[in-house]
Amino acid sequence: MKEKNKKIVVNDLMQQGYVYKISKEKGENSHSEFNPQLTPNEMLEMGVFGGVYMRDCKDEFPKSWFRNAKLAPKDISSHLAEINYFKINASQPLSVWMKKGWIHEDDPRGWFQWYCRYYMGRRHEDDERQIKRWKLMKRHVVQVKKNCKKGEKGCRSKQRQALLHWAYDSRNM
Repeated sequence: MKEKNKKIVVNDLMQQGYVYKISKEKGENSHSEFNPQLTPNEMLEMGVFGGVYMRDCKDEFPKSWFRNAKLAPKDISSHLAEINYFKINASQPLSVWMKKGWIHEDDPRGWFQWYCRYYMGRRHEDDERQIKRWKLMKRHVVQVKKNCKKGEKGCRSKQRQALLHWAYDSRNM
């Protein structure tokens, strides 16, 4: 189904009445230097953000993203490390992200929310900045490859989990 030119109205715990327009087809990348290895759906299925991220966003994104997503029970408000792929908490609190100026008001949950919306076809004034931040994570890829044997999941697991949060597939590095 064509989604281009569709308007999305967001009503969740962090945004009420936020509206954005889809200007590209789902999955269509318009930036030559942005090549994530994982889709938002794959990330949620693998286990990211301790299972608490975006549980209230199911109306905004495809139901298929949440069908096999590893999510914490609704009554849990803090990250559950055991839900993450590498069974470790690799997240900083949203307050840290806000203090560092990493949050754009249109994406109050941060980079992953921006990526989900980008993947769905939204193009936004914050795209260049977020793609630049994504590219900076490559330094962690280099460190994992330099210090770990290929596929050695116990090596630098916090760094590997953080890479998963940024759509880098660190499972077999």
